[in-house]
Amino acid sequence: MCGITGYIGDGIALDDGESAANDGATGDAAGDGGGFARVGDIVHEGLRNLEYRGYDSAGVALVGEASGLTVAKRSGEVDNLTVPDVADAALGIGHTRWSTHGPPTDENAHPHTDCVGDIAVVHNGIVENHEALKTELSDHEFTSDTDTEVIPHLIEEELAAVSGAGGLLDAVRAVESRLEGSYAICAVRDGDDRIVVARRGSPLVLGHDEDATFVASDVTAFLEHTRDVTYLEDGDVASLSAEGVEVYADGELVDRETETVTWEADAAEKGGYEHYMRKEIHEQPESLRQTIAGRLDVDAGDADLDVSFPPGFLADLEEIQIVACGTSNYAGRYAARLFEDLSGVRATVETASEYEFGAGRSPDRTLVVAVTQSGETADTLGAVRRANAAGARTFAVTNTLGSTVTREVDDTAFIRAGPEIGVAATKTFASQVATLTMLAVAIGRERGALAAADARPVLEGLRDLPGAVQQVLDNEDAVREAATEYGDSGAFFFVGRQLGVPVALEGALKLKEISYDHAEGFPAGELKHGPLALVTPDTPVLAVLTDGARADETMNNVTEAQTRGAPAIGCVSAGEEYATLDVSLPVPDVGIAEPLVANVYLQLFAYHVANDKGRSIDKPRNLAKSVTVE
Repeated sequence: MCGITGYIGDGIALDDGESAANDGATGDAAGDGGGFARVGDIVHEGLRNLEYRGYDSAGVALVGEASGLTVAKRSGEVDNLTVPDVADAALGIGHTRWSTHGPPTDENAHPHTDCVGDIAVVHNGIVENHEALKTELSDHEFTSDTDTEVIPHLIEEELAAVSGAGGLLDAVRAVESRLEGSYAICAVRDGDDRIVVARRGSPLVLGHDEDATFVASDVTAFLEHTRDVTYLEDGDVASLSAEGVEVYADGELVDRETETVTWEADAAEKGGYEHYMRKEIHEQPESLRQTIAGRLDVDAGDADLDVSFPPGFLADLEEIQIVACGTSNYAGRYAARLFEDLSGVRATVETASEYEFGAGRSPDRTLVVAVTQSGETADTLGAVRRANAAGARTFAVTNTLGSTVTREVDDTAFIRAGPEIGVAATKTFASQVATLTMLAVAIGRERGALAAADARPVLEGLRDLPGAVQQVLDNEDAVREAATEYGDSGAFFFVGRQLGVPVALEGALKLKEISYDHAEGFPAGELKHGPLALVTPDTPVLAVLTDGARADETMNNVTEAQTRGAPAIGCVSAGEEYATLDVSLPVPDVGIAEPLVANVYLQLFAYHVANDKGRSIDKPRNLAKSVTVE
């Protein structure tokens, strides 16, 4: 989930007190003495505004009539990047990266170029068929580990095939039709006076000024310059030139509405949402698409995380130990049952701070899976080190390329959820579970413990997850109403069975983290073994009543609480009805992934309860995003 920005125009006169983004690249004073920002300044400024979308590396490509194409890029934060002073640049594009393919290095930073350095491309999303395309381009020189680099080489091929006829616009239109996956693309070319952009699955927005045009992933990149915007739709390809903008859909010129943005800059950075947390809840369809992109072969009943275990290791595997903290621990609990059901291997979950490689286990027949969003969680790293010292094989499931955990384990699978700013984890939980589910399928298939026919329904559920989550998000008003009605309760119980248990635990954790209300999550059957003594009309019960969570048995326990006066909110498989529920929230049919979809309702409930109370949702008291001390 990287950040794209671009600009075409003659530069911008600055007001008094303003300064150009890139000191040293500012032209002569203009206007009332406020200075003048050249194209390089403006693109760099846009990158700074988008750095929250990715901060592994950054780069720019500038095009001038005499200077040609100039590219600069560097790993690290945006301020590490020195933008060249290209005085005659009339257009430029930039990118701040959140790594998905290849570590955060100078070589893997965007923009990427073709063989001769005439074409530069920045890209968000994932090109799922990049390996096949790279094979077709075997006579081209590749200098990075990224999926993006195939795009400038494909454009190069297309231009060569027609001797440049039709120019960059036609070349990009031809190339984007060959790409599989999600993407937002900006391309420039030496000698071409336009920026060509294309969008499918990843956002792009155009900004219109009197004598200039902007393009970006979010309006925050250029909001201080213009509030007149056009949101491109999936399948759109647009040409930005000094004369204006042309947008094409299916090869035909189309009109796209221009809107006026009314958000302030802080809200725009959050995509118009009041808080990062809610934005990230709503990003889950996109982050899940990135998580599963190129990894599912539903017809073959297999999943590929690009991980190879030593010969014979999986056949002899006796136990999978999952070590994690907090939300990642609950993702591990969800996965543990799947590992046993799909892989035919005993699976245990350990709180990382309590982990020891116990007696009676054979290190060479044990796989220790560390689940950590940041890859820097001190307790989880400590568990990995203890597992390594015992001689066990270690595996990380993380969101962060180049993090410490990736250097200390034998193998890694990246969840590819994009940066998560809010302290309370949301989208990373879903992507962790999806990644672990694919790992369970891959191990089960390789061990011969899982038939293709049994794997297909699981993979179909993963494939349909983004759409199912979107349906839940579309029903947010119902959750908001429930949060308003029950938000002032004295305590909250979250219950489920089987796969519903970790979701109940995670739902309670979210509410505690951001609302500061007392909430407990536990197996539904445990209600009658103590917690029922706490049930009153002031303790709502939130229940996971879906496939994979033994819904009917769970409902029996919910009814026990209702007879004591407790109101009940149920996340219910679509088509099922429980007449006594006070609130019923439908969950689309995705099989054993349904509890994961139900979790989105619980996230929204926690958010709206906390928001109604005016809590500091993105930075809850006493908590940090990455816990790097034991």
